[in-house]
Amino acid sequence: MSVTKAVIPAAGLGTRFLPATKATPKEMLPVVDKPAIQYVVEESVRAGLDDLLVITGRNKGALEDHFDRNWELEAALEAKGDEHRLKRVRESADLGKVHFVRQGQPLGLGHAVLVAKDHVGDQPFAVLLGDDLIDARDHLLEEMVRVREEKGGSVIALMEVPPESVNLYGCAAVEQVEGDVVKVTGLVEKPSPEEAPSNLAIIGRYVLDPSVFEVLEHTKPGRGNEIQLTDALAELAASDKPGGGVHGVVFRGRRYDTGDRLDYLKAVVKLGLVHPELGSDFSAWLDAFCEERTVGEAVDGDRAEQAATRS
Repeated sequence: MSVTKAVIPAAGLGTRFLPATKATPKEMLPVVDKPAIQYVVEESVRAGLDDLLVITGRNKGALEDHFDRNWELEAALEAKGDEHRLKRVRESADLGKVHFVRQGQPLGLGHAVLVAKDHVGDQPFAVLLGDDLIDARDHLLEEMVRVREEKGGSVIALMEVPPESVNLYGCAAVEQVEGDVVKVTGLVEKPSPEEAPSNLAIIGRYVLDPSVFEVLEHTKPGRGNEIQLTDALAELAASDKPGGGVHGVVFRGRRYDTGDRLDYLKAVVKLGLVHPELGSDFSAWLDAFCEERTVGEAVDGDRAEQAATRS
């Protein structure tokens, strides 16, 4: 079965960005001039997955509003003859078939995926985490869909991280298959560096066999007292039943983490530099700013040295 459906979990509270996320969903924080979640939806649609289910929670109504038509705003822009902004406003409503359902209880990523069961049915599907943005010039999701169609089972995205950072991710034990495709033989959620089977971390892209639902239904709460998707995938990796088996695609492209404040700022800068309208001017300003800052620091250093000499 070809993959046409995607699930985007978006029920988190965004506590790392408080107070910005007190009244605004973290998925709606702007990355240059689009909310983070729009990048994720655009990625899914580019890969041919235009039937999307967003898993939300309380106070997430702005997500539904963003992917709906805003007739009043469109009429105002149309009356002004502002075709450019009118087109951009309509883009988010025309991307694909975007559906919404509430998670109800924050019981973990595995539970959020399980909420999608009725929508997905017996079809393979992708899961895209809104904190991870994949550069539009890289085609990770398309490659994962290809591997799923060739190998069956489920496919996860992996990325090499420094050994001291493996405790922040789910970590995979693997066997080489071909190129950047590996067979996953084991998974551990946030291991210590000493216990990690490798430095290959799971990042927020999955293509899952529908058999994952049956596994999630009996998966007990794990780390953080939450139902972990990693635990269900570990069971599938060891299974020889239909739908079992897990492969990985080692991603070596451009990924932007918007779930951390510092990495969010880096993402805004990196994507701002390649923005088709703003990139050139922003790049020139950034170069000048960095040069001024370097010169300023040098001058401040000279002044401090001279003051120390006089004293």
